[in-house]
Amino acid sequence: MRIRTMIAKGATTTLLIAPVIAFGQELNGADTAWMMTSTALVLFMTIPGLSLFYAGLVRTRNVLSVLMQCFAITCVASMVWILLGYSLAFSQGNGFIGSLDKVLLAGVAEGSLSGTIPESVFVLFQMTFAIITPALIFGGFAERVRFGAVMLFSILWLLVVYVPVTHWVWASDGWLFKKGLLDFAGGTVVHITAGVGSLVCALVLGPRTGFGKTAMPPHNMTMTVTGAGMLWVGWFGFNGGSALAANGNAGMAMLVTHISAAAGSVAWMMMERIKFGKPSVLGIVTGMVAGLGTITPASGTVGPGGALIIGLTAGVVCFFATQAIKQKFKIDDSLDVFPVHGVGGIMGTFFAGIFTSSALGVFSGQGYADGFTMGSQLIVQLTGIVATLVYTAVLTFVVLKFVNVITGFRVTVEEETTGLDIVLHDERGYDL
Repeated sequence: MRIRTMIAKGATTTLLIAPVIAFGQELNGADTAWMMTSTALVLFMTIPGLSLFYAGLVRTRNVLSVLMQCFAITCVASMVWILLGYSLAFSQGNGFIGSLDKVLLAGVAEGSLSGTIPESVFVLFQMTFAIITPALIFGGFAERVRFGAVMLFSILWLLVVYVPVTHWVWASDGWLFKKGLLDFAGGTVVHITAGVGSLVCALVLGPRTGFGKTAMPPHNMTMTVTGAGMLWVGWFGFNGGSALAANGNAGMAMLVTHISAAAGSVAWMMMERIKFGKPSVLGIVTGMVAGLGTITPASGTVGPGGALIIGLTAGVVCFFATQAIKQKFKIDDSLDVFPVHGVGGIMGTFFAGIFTSSALGVFSGQGYADGFTMGSQLIVQLTGIVATLVYTAVLTFVVLKFVNVITGFRVTVEEETTGLDIVLHDERGYDL
C-alpha cells in the first residue's frame, strides 16, 4: 500500500493514497474480507453492470454483440493480467514499466502478503480494474467492429497502454507516483485512458452508417437503468476498495462516491430540464456515471463538501461535453465514453489537487503531503493528466492501426445493416 503522512489542521495523520504493494506486515482478517468483497463488487461492475448498461443503449440487432464483448474481454483480460500484466504493472522495474519477475504470478503463494492482505487478493482486485478499462473503451466504437479485432485490440492495448500507466501511477517506483500524483482509484489509470482511447478509436474508425441522419435511440432503457444501478453499487468496491483496508479512509471514499453520484445525476437532470424542457431517464443515469467517474481519483482525499461540488460540476460539464462531441464535432463516440469518462477523469484528477486542501472549511479534504502546496500539487496533477492523455492517444492510434492491418477492424456496410448479432455470432438477442 502507498502511505503518506499528511498534515491536516495542525494534526499529523496517515493517509492511504493508492494501491501499491508493501510487504512485511501481518495478515489482517477484516482488511482481507473487505478486499475480497470489493473485488467481487468491481467485477460486478463489468459483468453484469457495464454489460447491461451498454447493451440497452445500442440497437436491437447489436445487443448480443455488446454482451459478448464485455464477457469475452473479462476472460481475455484476466489471462493477460496473470501472464504479463501484473508483473509489468506492479513488480519493481524502473519509472516507466515493471520487470518480468512475477510472470505467471511467480512467487505469489498462499502465504505471500501485499500489505495486510494476501497478495493473491491484491492481484485479483487489480485484475478487475484491468478488465473494466478496455471494456469501457468499446463503447466508443460499438455497433460497427469485428469481434476478433476487439479481442486483439484489447490484449495489445492492455499491455502497451493500461499496464505502463498503472505502473507510473501506482507502483512505488513509478515516475508519477514519485512526483506525488493523487489518483486514488483510477482517474488517470482507468478513466482518462479509457476515454481518450475510445475517442481515438471513434475518430479513426469513423461513424456508424447513418450517424447524424438516422435516429439511433437506445433499444432498451430498462436494461440500461438496471446496469446503471449495478454500476453505482459496484463503484463502492472500486473506490472504497482502493483503500486496501477496512478503515476510515475506505468509509469516507464510499461516502464521497455516493454523494458525487447523486449530485452528478441531479445536475445532469437539471441541465436537460433547462435545455430540453424535460429530464430523461438516460440523462439521469449518465449523470450518475459522470459523478462516479469524476470523484474516482479524488475519493481518497476529499471530504463530503468537496464531493458535492465535484459531482455537481461533473453533471454540468460532462452534459455539455456530450452535446459538443456529437452535435458540434460530429464524432460518433457511440456510448459517450470520452465526454463522460475521459472528461470526468480529467476533471476529477485536477479537482483532487484542490479539494484535498485542509484550508477550505466545510469543503476541506485530508491535507497535502509534506512539502506540497495547492499550487505545486496542481502542477503534479496537470503533469499526470497531460502525460496520460498524450501517451494514451499516441499508443492507442498505433495499436488501432496495427490491428486494422492484421485483421481489419470495421464490418462492411451490409454487415452493419444486418446487425452484428447475426453476422458475428449467428444468434439473435430477441426471438419473440
